[in-house]
Amino acid sequence: MTGHAQHTDLLWRAQTYVAAAQIHLRDNVLLRRPLSLGDVKARPAGHWGTVPGTAWALAHITLLSGTGGSELVPLLGAGHAGVAQIAAGWLTGHLAAARPQFTCDEQGLVNLCRSFPEVAGLGSEVTPALPAGDFLGGRLGGCLPFAQGAALASGAGRVIVPVLGDGECETPTTAAAWLAAHALPGTPVLPIVHLNGFRMGAPSLLADLDERALTAYAAGLGWHACTITVPDDGHEVFHAELAQAIADTLAGRRTVLFMRCVKGWSGPATVGGQQVLGTAQAHKTPLTGAAADSAQLHALEAWLSSYRPEELFTDAGHPGPCLATALAETGCPRLKAPRPAPAPAPVRQQPVSFADAVTTMIRAHAHAGDFRVFSPDELASNRLAELAGRPWTTEVLAEEVLGEQLAGFNAAGGRGVLISYEAFAPLLATGLVSLLKQQRMPGAAPRPSFNLLLTSYGWHNTYTHGDPSLTTTLLALEDPALRVLTPADPARLAAVLDDAFTSTGQLNVIVAGKHPLPPIPADTLREELDRGVAVWPHLSDAQPPALTVVVCGDLPAAVTAEALPRIRAELGVAVRVVSVLDLTVLGDPAVWPAGLATDELDVLLGEDAALLVVTLGHPAAIWSLLKARYARPVEVIGWRETEGPRSQPDLAALAGMSAEGLLTAAGRLLKARTRCDTW
Repeated sequence: MTGHAQHTDLLWRAQTYVAAAQIHLRDNVLLRRPLSLGDVKARPAGHWGTVPGTAWALAHITLLSGTGGSELVPLLGAGHAGVAQIAAGWLTGHLAAARPQFTCDEQGLVNLCRSFPEVAGLGSEVTPALPAGDFLGGRLGGCLPFAQGAALASGAGRVIVPVLGDGECETPTTAAAWLAAHALPGTPVLPIVHLNGFRMGAPSLLADLDERALTAYAAGLGWHACTITVPDDGHEVFHAELAQAIADTLAGRRTVLFMRCVKGWSGPATVGGQQVLGTAQAHKTPLTGAAADSAQLHALEAWLSSYRPEELFTDAGHPGPCLATALAETGCPRLKAPRPAPAPAPVRQQPVSFADAVTTMIRAHAHAGDFRVFSPDELASNRLAELAGRPWTTEVLAEEVLGEQLAGFNAAGGRGVLISYEAFAPLLATGLVSLLKQQRMPGAAPRPSFNLLLTSYGWHNTYTHGDPSLTTTLLALEDPALRVLTPADPARLAAVLDDAFTSTGQLNVIVAGKHPLPPIPADTLREELDRGVAVWPHLSDAQPPALTVVVCGDLPAAVTAEALPRIRAELGVAVRVVSVLDLTVLGDPAVWPAGLATDELDVLLGEDAALLVVTLGHPAAIWSLLKARYARPVEVIGWRETEGPRSQPDLAALAGMSAEGLLTAAGRLLKARTRCDTW
């Protein structure tokens, strides 16, 4: 072997050994003596099958990073590859930086093996606390478009290298992302597809293709492909092909490496007379009974010994001289930390329409710095045609792909917004839930906020285009990083966008309609932005209210303004109107940072007023915030599904989103309030 090949082999053997050890062992972690039953975990847990190939790829990527003037940033698409990531992090010292008890010596490895799979709160899957963990693998299929977005903000000389499982390539998100690369020319992304032949429980479809078919498949999507078989082709061949692929990628040629291997290679071939190697049985550890079965114990000892740990580690468990030299040559770059948001150019005009508000704010931020717009092929439909075709705009007809591209762009320090029809936004739910999870995990780096603008409501659309489920789903998570913003007019929309675009660490979901509605006085705008809620004096009576109407959004504001004269004339009561700009102010302040305490809400809403909430989305979303906090009559008017297509006036009437509907609901509430007063 050449010196480089020797170093990659040392890294591969060390990572693979530590991965197998942390799954199985609780003592004797360097095999200083023959394994005994007491050295082995009673219930080993972890995913073995992906480890050999993942460790091979990581060893080569980290040794090549920084050579030839280019940095390589690996991302792991499969969450189950976390076993290999943690092993690599232990060797490089990154794990000890996150958790000091896992020092790179024998005691640190004992601690790791005994702690796995919990790993002191880091878990057993891919973690943001370690290199290669900027993408969270729980959302299977998103790593390729995430890498594309990250590459947009990563700067010259950096190549993002997502390591994808062959099962991932069966997901619609990955499948669409190969084509989506055409919308991002020159983006330096080099995917390595780990073809080990199996998904978790069955043969993968992609690995069944021979080299000719794989090459044709990639070429048809616009990618140059190279197929390598490991370990048969050896470290030298893989190194040469990877180096060439990096050069091609930096030159603007879309390139993919297909790394073909046997699932679980270097592990046990059979267990109890049953084939394991190259089958789905290798996905998790095949040796589940080594603590009680002497045959499995001997098989485990032979397996671990095959990596020759005595050549890798000193007696104290530190990396030996050769391994230490290899580790010193590795580069482990991460995606950039976010930069302070540049100040946009001042907006001098008063937005008078949805299009004015959105395009004015986006142009200001795009002009000021690193900002991008991601949208399906709907900008013109959303009355935002002015944004289409801009160098900082990407349009691909796949919400899941765009969501991951924006997430990757954020992870590399970029700021942006995804604009979508409200009806199709639920396609983003899995990715957004995973993003929120990642932000909560130990070691997660701060990122610019993920901003989502939802428009083209079902209220003004066809039967198939009505679904406000995303906000309902997200509010149910009770994640304090979430804000659901419902600006009532273009001026408020512009202010909300400006604030969201400069924020960090939040998921801002902004719900705003594209249709013109009556203007609203701006005298409470500052209070709404600061507090998330305000009384609207122009619609409210001066005396204490018997009925308080809470409006959440532009359409509710317009319908409420239309209904108020009839409510006052026919019911003869004082009414207060409260505008909610951030829905989470209605929630428990113990959960939501913007949540108002009950006594604050009582003052805002009126001490004993009946409460009518008018919202754009599902009433269930509001009830999830209110819970049982109000000892007063409360009713919520919002989106309702119908049994089939209806005209828009009929839809509004069915849901109560009309002047007549609000009047009827107000009457019910006031009767209930009267009954409460007589108790």
